[in-house]
Amino acid sequence: MNNQNLLIYQYPYLSEIMCELEDYLNLKIIEISNQKNLLDQIKLIPNHLILTKKQIPKTKNYLIINDKPIKISILIEKINIQLLKQKFNDQSEIIINSYKINLNSREIFQADKKLKLTEKEIQTLIYLSNSKKPITSEELQSKVWRYQKDLETHTVETHIYRLRKKFLNFFNDNNFIISEKNGYKIK
Repeated sequence: MNNQNLLIYQYPYLSEIMCELEDYLNLKIIEISNQKNLLDQIKLIPNHLILTKKQIPKTKNYLIINDKPIKISILIEKINIQLLKQKFNDQSEIIINSYKINLNSREIFQADKKLKLTEKEIQTLIYLSNSKKPITSEELQSKVWRYQKDLETHTVETHIYRLRKKFLNFFNDNNFIISEKNGYKIK
């Protein structure tokens, strides 16, 4: 768990114990005593987990530890599980222009609107967004659908057409996927 930061909020005894174990845990331990410092640290340290006794409004990435006494091995296990969950959630979101895709729920968001997508639609959007140049139908057919190059099909064109229609109807966005002479591209 490299580059992980454990912010221990208003829990001095726990902070003291965890500081003693810091080298073994491969975590940076930071003791925080007031809410202003906590909010400042959250802004400075993007990769963090807050250990606290109670819920903290307007924050995320925290673990409430109010079981007393608790075995240190169980506490470390809870910390590791929470850090893994955070890492999973962080890796499951992709931002493309003004849209955010959640890979776990297969939804795309813009502002307060969300739209359900198929797995192939997500794969297509990700593939298109990772390229600076237009992508041909043949390349999408080969890389996303895993079809042979010489196979005659209109799968890509049909999916792009339907995906564009979804974006137009739901987000009122007619220019998210554009056609160029050499293929498709995300604007």
